[in-house]
Amino acid sequence: MEPRCSLLLLALAAMLSVAVAYDPLDPNGNITIKWDIMSWTPDGYVAVVTINNFQMYRQIMAPGWTVGWTWAKREVIWSMLGAQATEQGDCSRFKANIPHCCKRTPTVVDLLPGVPYNQQIANCCRGGVISAYGQDPAAAVSAFQVSVGQAGTTNRTVKVPKNFTLLGPGPGYTCGPAKVVPSTVFLTPDRRRKTQALMTWNVTCTYSQHLASKYPSCCVSFSSFYNDTIVPCAKCACGCEHKTCVLGDSKRLAVTGKHEHAHAAAARGHRDKEAPLLQCTTHMCPVRVHWHVKLNYKEYWRAKIAITNFNYHMNYTQWTLVAQHPNLNNITEVFSFDYKPVVAYGSINDTAMFYGLKYFNDHLMQAGPYGNVQSEVLMRKDASTFTFRQGWAFPRKVYFNGDECQMPPPDAYPYLPNSALPAAAASSLGAAVAAVVVLLVMIVA
Repeated sequence: MEPRCSLLLLALAAMLSVAVAYDPLDPNGNITIKWDIMSWTPDGYVAVVTINNFQMYRQIMAPGWTVGWTWAKREVIWSMLGAQATEQGDCSRFKANIPHCCKRTPTVVDLLPGVPYNQQIANCCRGGVISAYGQDPAAAVSAFQVSVGQAGTTNRTVKVPKNFTLLGPGPGYTCGPAKVVPSTVFLTPDRRRKTQALMTWNVTCTYSQHLASKYPSCCVSFSSFYNDTIVPCAKCACGCEHKTCVLGDSKRLAVTGKHEHAHAAAARGHRDKEAPLLQCTTHMCPVRVHWHVKLNYKEYWRAKIAITNFNYHMNYTQWTLVAQHPNLNNITEVFSFDYKPVVAYGSINDTAMFYGLKYFNDHLMQAGPYGNVQSEVLMRKDASTFTFRQGWAFPRKVYFNGDECQMPPPDAYPYLPNSALPAAAASSLGAAVAAVVVLLVMIVA
């Protein structure tokens, strides 16, 4: 029985590890690292490494991606274009030409914008920032070129690296083993001739929010026109222990100037992720998403979405917001945000991705008077399903920058008052009764 139990536990652990990295709203989302050997050298090869982000709504923000691996033999990196190894390692055994990196476990980062052209290749040098595929497919890729020495010089003698790691920019990604695949085919600029890589292998990395952080990084609050109750984020929704916070009007911000210093460091490409400095709140989340059911029309209804940043050490560039609600399949108009449907399962269209308008509100600034963005969504009613009862008007799930936000408990949702009339009808009736009363008073007078 013991061997069977051990096998069962191993199988269960494998299933759980896969399930943890599975996102039901983006089931095929992953980051694929592709190595294409473009030419052979006397002692190795030259490869172009391409990082493709196939995640619909999760991007890699500044300070950008970090890729690492372990060489199968004693390979070295002679030179690189579009990226650099963070450490050279011990190259003392080389007398004349010194390699770019001699470490058996190199760590590679993207170059910053503005580097000389002779150090660049296509899709490089954005400081490691990669857009979400659903937001900007053309910018959802990064690439660099690496010249590898003391390696195989044929398809049979080349050994693929192992133990790949990816930070984007923090933890959360798990990478599988490198797999040799059919060679990539390229089209010449005139699109009349095809060439192909000499050898290609892929590495697939998937993201798990549970590996990235013990607590959520955002929370959701609710309100509605038909109820005076404002449902706040849950207390300590993002964890309260070991977090530094300041009051919004605290002198500490002016004295230390930490948020300005952090912004300047990010601009210089400083890669150390500074601990968040949060505004003191009951939920202690860096980001809050508020959903307000604003208006009810005869054939439409309107919701207002507001995103607030409580982190003094972080600006969110090219942020994304994803909401799941059955009426998002019938959006009539979105104000102040861009919008794309996220259709993960055939005809089921209940999920929408919102993001800022370029050069207008695609930057969610750090905590303070400008640390918020907001929009309104107008949706057409479906008479067979529409209701304000039992919290139907509120989203089922909310994601910010690819991480699922902590929702309020269902029993705390704003409830519909005990009235036989819809809120809009009751309001119209009340106004009519008031007008009649005023008219009667004038007649009597």
